[in-house]
Amino acid sequence: MHKNLKLLIAAIILGLSVWQFTESNIGNGIALIFLTLLVLFFYVRNEYILMAFLRLRKEDMDGAEKWLNKIKNPKAQLIKSQQAYYNLLKGTLLQRSNIGQSEKYFRQALSLGLMMDHDKAMAKLNLAGVAIAKRRNREAINLLREARELDKKKMFADQIKELQHRIDPTTTRGSKFVPKKKKRK
Repeated sequence: MHKNLKLLIAAIILGLSVWQFTESNIGNGIALIFLTLLVLFFYVRNEYILMAFLRLRKEDMDGAEKWLNKIKNPKAQLIKSQQAYYNLLKGTLLQRSNIGQSEKYFRQALSLGLMMDHDKAMAKLNLAGVAIAKRRNREAINLLREARELDKKKMFADQIKELQHRIDPTTTRGSKFVPKKKKRK
């Protein structure tokens, strides 16, 4: 459903709610206000993306892809922040089959602006994995550094270490990845 159509439906339902209040049908008016809030919620959080996230959480990649494929025109159906998460999910699903295509989706997700730092860190981490696969180690090192800075809760610490080890198997303390301890004076 087009994003502006959802706003139009919410406005019509709100108008019906006001009409019900003027007709002294308070219960109907309140119910219609809740219905308006539900439509506005699905304007801000797209139902297909929510279902795809739920499927991805259950590790059902086929189910997640099925829900994402229901979005035919992301620019018309989704607001800007939803487009970023659509691209993040699409890149995650394509990463196993088509690395070049997934890189495009991750870059687009970052350019559209993911809201949360850990989502940005995940996108950069996946981009680093793509860069390693394409033997662009310098770019991968920079992306891993940015991912580590964005990962404030250390959710991706193990994945970052694993990718660092794939770039340089001799990664030890004092290398370009692990910060050196400061000397005491």
